[in-house]
Amino acid sequence: MTAKPTRTADKRVNRKYTTFIKPMMAKLHEGAFNSTDWVYEIKWDGYRAVAEADGKDVRLYSRNGLSFEQKYPVVVEELQRLKLNAVLDGEIVVVNDKGRPDFQLLQHYEPGSSAEIIYYVFDCLYLEGNTLEDKTLLERKQLLKDLLPPGNAVIRYCEHVAEKGEEFFALVKKNGLEGMIAKKAPSRYREGNRSADWLKIKTVQTEEAIICGYTAPRGGRKHFGALVLGTYVKGKLTYIGHTGTGFNQHALKELHTLFKKYETTGSPFAEKIPVNAAVTWLRPELVCNLKFSEITREGIRRHPVFLGLRVDKETQEVTDKQNESAPVTENHQSTNMDNVRNVSGRKVTLTNLDKIFWPQEGYTKGDLVEYYDKAWKYMSRYLKGRPESLRRTPNGIKDEGFFHKDAGDNAPPFVETYEVYSESAGKDINYIVCNNKPTLLYMANLGCIEINPWNSTVETPDNPDYLVLDIDPSDKNTFEQVIETAQVIRAILERGGCKSYCKTSGATGLHVYVPLAAKYTYEQARDFAHMIAVLAQEELPGFTSLERSLKKRGSKNIYIDYLQNRPGQTLSSVYSARPKPGAPVSTPLDWKEVTPGLHPTDFHIKNILKRLEKKGDLFKPVLGRGIDMMKAIKKLGG
Repeated sequence: MTAKPTRTADKRVNRKYTTFIKPMMAKLHEGAFNSTDWVYEIKWDGYRAVAEADGKDVRLYSRNGLSFEQKYPVVVEELQRLKLNAVLDGEIVVVNDKGRPDFQLLQHYEPGSSAEIIYYVFDCLYLEGNTLEDKTLLERKQLLKDLLPPGNAVIRYCEHVAEKGEEFFALVKKNGLEGMIAKKAPSRYREGNRSADWLKIKTVQTEEAIICGYTAPRGGRKHFGALVLGTYVKGKLTYIGHTGTGFNQHALKELHTLFKKYETTGSPFAEKIPVNAAVTWLRPELVCNLKFSEITREGIRRHPVFLGLRVDKETQEVTDKQNESAPVTENHQSTNMDNVRNVSGRKVTLTNLDKIFWPQEGYTKGDLVEYYDKAWKYMSRYLKGRPESLRRTPNGIKDEGFFHKDAGDNAPPFVETYEVYSESAGKDINYIVCNNKPTLLYMANLGCIEINPWNSTVETPDNPDYLVLDIDPSDKNTFEQVIETAQVIRAILERGGCKSYCKTSGATGLHVYVPLAAKYTYEQARDFAHMIAVLAQEELPGFTSLERSLKKRGSKNIYIDYLQNRPGQTLSSVYSARPKPGAPVSTPLDWKEVTPGLHPTDFHIKNILKRLEKKGDLFKPVLGRGIDMMKAIKKLGG
């Protein structure tokens, strides 16, 4: 990126910009540390804000592009008065009468308020129209410090401390601040990326809480959604918030079974409790450990995380007077840890490796981890830079599993992420990006039997590197019909001058890929794939269909799926294992192998590596030179 984004003229009060900079984000890290290569800043408890200033023309917006101009006009007016020509990154905070950032005051801030509002600026992305993103952090901060006038009451440079992270963190905690941000001094600015070059380290408190109920699950989650929590204040059971984090699938199931013994018809609280889902109330007899960042004035715990049950505590002991606080230390380890493996210089925690994932074959989670450990050298080029939609099957193939897209926040520091705003969810989705072997093994440890990357990378998110036609048979189709469909698609593409490449799905179908080299948009890729699918269906009208619904197309028709060529759609990666009997692997094929006698379960985690050693990576051309789509359309009469 070499120039500032163009502005869009939009004067609505609560507007969301269509073009905006997504700021670089920090990964959560446990424990302060000292390092000569790092600097440390206060983690401000406010709203992240990017300011685009061009003289008197200023845009101020959130990390999602929501305008802050009407909400915080004092900041905008001061930026206008300074007549800066720069793009700044920082945090808007409101401070209380003790001089500390107060998130509640910020949430309720109104223009014209006497509350002290500050825009702490910690980075400069552009200066005088030129990008600074390729400069080191310290170079950018020095230019920023030179740019901002000292002593300004509203626009303030965010200072940092070098090397002494542990001492700085102790001061942060002593002063009741939310935490600190550790930043690698030589790091470059990476827009929209949650990078391990920036780490957020929170001051976290722990306490006991009483489990008073649970909400219904949503989405793909099973058993329950969140726990409703309470504590005794002056002898009265008092609501302190609810938490939906800190559970794995096993814990969700075990706790839900336990809760059934304590279910009751009415709420144990005297007052009505603010919850946003149906609640099953429990007798207030179960105690759990909880960690959280702070307590609001109303007594609500912010950012609570479930740590486990406390069988040694009676509920009468859980009062607001005995709760203690402690920082999360760098040496904190899960009690469920089987082993910690050093992978490419990073420590990867692997748990329950003896759990059976494929019952009929007796293959375990450990077998899956070992397969991906060896397969990484072949898979890496197809995973690096691509956001992942995690399909987690932590109990093996006996369960359907669930999709987990927003998995980046709780990942270890070596896992890189990519943040995308979801209009349907109304929030940022933090995708994992599998850029290294430790990340692949981390995903396998989460129960990701199959690996599902985007068709595009974070570098060109709107332009896929390839298109794919997914040949998806119904129950009564033969695999010979699948093979015939694939060969017809290949022949059509060849008439258009396009090379194509085939792989097994790892289940019952085949995938045909066409290289695009990121030259076309998703819409163009989908439309071209649709054209090929129509031509194939016309040649095979007896047993193929473009009807997605199985009910409408019938049980004897193969679905030629061209809709996989849309943003965010994913298929199992080449060399991905599948949660199917036999532990099959999605395997690339020579077209001469795509003949009757081929079976989709011929290749599995126990034999695929030998095939790779013999044949090498047949899929390489998929990421090579792309087709000329316009020329192909012309040849095919489109």
